[in-house]
Amino acid sequence: MNNDSRIVFWGVGTSRTLRPIWVAEELGLSYELKPIGPRTGETQTKEYSKLNPKLKVPFCEDGDLKLSESLAICRYLISAYGANSALMRPQSSEDFAKEDEWLCYLYGELDETSLYVMRRHQGLPDVYGEAPVAVDAARTYAMRHIGVIEDYLKGRSYLLFESFGLADIFLVTCLNWAESYGIALPDNLTRYRDRIIQRQQYKTAIRKNQKSWS
Repeated sequence: MNNDSRIVFWGVGTSRTLRPIWVAEELGLSYELKPIGPRTGETQTKEYSKLNPKLKVPFCEDGDLKLSESLAICRYLISAYGANSALMRPQSSEDFAKEDEWLCYLYGELDETSLYVMRRHQGLPDVYGEAPVAVDAARTYAMRHIGVIEDYLKGRSYLLFESFGLADIFLVTCLNWAESYGIALPDNLTRYRDRIIQRQQYKTAIRKNQKSWS
């Protein structure tokens, strides 16, 4: 562990809060975890709203640096601390572009456009209202893109360069999320996900991310 780290993570309990915790575990970083949850009132406190006016989790502090958004936090951690880790780091402009392509695709098409719509109107209808048409459309859209990813992964162990990297972390968290909403994963994606979640770093991160805040 990096005992000189000043990293603080705010937020547990969601697929998005899992990502920076998992990355930190893969990098062998020490960090403090503030296990606040969304929609518990804890993001509305004076202390937290001063840190992050967006009132969302996850949020990261590293010394004077303050970052929100799971992708930005993970990118920063790998750039700042990942030189000697086994986590894949792109080595060229072309490699960075390919990783960005996949991260934008996963975040834009699975996380935000489909799974988060389902979370709002299927998982939290008392907050956001029931919208069965929107939920069905989001489910169909998610399944379409899961099919695209399934085809791409045939014959591959990982999304990029046959090395485990950030794109795989984002994909696995989205697959977990999709399955929790009753979306059946194709066999190849199930095997891919089941292999990756055997990583000890994942197991540690998922345990920490599930820490109760109630």
